[in-house]
Amino acid sequence: MGFESWLERDTAMLLDFDPRVVAFASQPFWLHWDDGRRMRRHAPDWFARLDDESGVVIDCRPPGRIGPRDQEAFDATARACAAVGWRFRLVGEVDRVQSLNLRWLAGYRHPRYQGSEEVRARLSEVFAQPRELLDGAGEIADPLGVLPVLYHLLWTGVLRCDLAVPLSERRLVQWSEGATW
Repeated sequence: MGFESWLERDTAMLLDFDPRVVAFASQPFWLHWDDGRRMRRHAPDWFARLDDESGVVIDCRPPGRIGPRDQEAFDATARACAAVGWRFRLVGEVDRVQSLNLRWLAGYRHPRYQGSEEVRARLSEVFAQPRELLDGAGEIADPLGVLPVLYHLLWTGVLRCDLAVPLSERRLVQWSEGATW
């Protein structure tokens, strides 16, 4: 999947992490319109399909880098989205700490990190109540063997923690209510 900026990359990670997003695509279409002087075109950065079957079109641009022509393109995109029942979102920045945490966890998204059913069952017991990450992992087995599974379960939402603060060995982690693997 392609991206043209770090902001687009971070937005893609947020989309990939969001359990409501069932699919997303980079530069999904070209929008053509007449601005009254000439024909214009714009390719939004992302399209996301959500689990409720709705669609969201996303453009990524820091607020200080939006010129008049950019704003016209974003306005035209918002109008086109409204006409077909999609939402439009302009992302200007992504929380830096959350982005760093997701970059780390994304390294464990592959199913090879899901671990054995026994380790997952123990993680569900150990983290039934909020507990420090390393303390809980160490109770199960050697943390070097357990942490990849724990990070995978954080990525998939089976375990949860506050990703707005730096992920560390002391971060409180808890089993997500109703979660299954």
